[in-house]
Amino acid sequence: MKLGTLNVRNEYGLHWEFLYTNVLSGLKNMDKYISDLITTLNNTLFKNTFNDEDYDFNEGIKALVDGFSVKKTDGSKVFFIGNGGSAAIASHMTADFMKNGGINTYSLYDTAVTTCIGNDYGYDQVFARPLSFLASEGDLLVAISSSGKSPNIINAIKAARDKKVDVYTFTGFDSDNPVRQMGDINVYVPCDRYGIVESIHNLILQEIVDIITERDGVQI
Repeated sequence: MKLGTLNVRNEYGLHWEFLYTNVLSGLKNMDKYISDLITTLNNTLFKNTFNDEDYDFNEGIKALVDGFSVKKTDGSKVFFIGNGGSAAIASHMTADFMKNGGINTYSLYDTAVTTCIGNDYGYDQVFARPLSFLASEGDLLVAISSSGKSPNIINAIKAARDKKVDVYTFTGFDSDNPVRQMGDINVYVPCDRYGIVESIHNLILQEIVDIITERDGVQI
């Protein structure tokens, strides 16, 4: 059987015809997904709310690297938070920024603490309550929310502001989502597909820690 030619007609041939067709279909779908991902990545917006400055992609990455580097030098704590897939990104980055980046990250995902706060105060307080106790002035909160509308993320940012903690936000979906308006640096992915938004959030944060690691070396 030549590539692209299906000339076997027995039951095995029919089986391979089915696989051949679906492999090609899968590759075409993958090509489209990657194309959509790259297009959306190129359209991702970075904004410094403090001075009302819009960054292009490279400027945005540099601003974030510089910001994380200041926290590393100062020994400030960095908290990553999110729900669902964003929680997985938050946990992943808590580990990578500590182990590889040498930054003083702190996890807010201890099961006993999370369920205790959720049970006693409500799920909308699972990040805000611990932050109000653990965070100090000059620390950094990285709030990851695809929709930018999660009440527990919004409450966490408010708690961080009360403690004079810096805030970086990573959002998507609606351009006017509330979380996007609340950070010092806001990264916005203009897409309403969870997979694309979460992939880009993860990619940008991974690029930042990799830049820091390549510059300073692995810390642990």
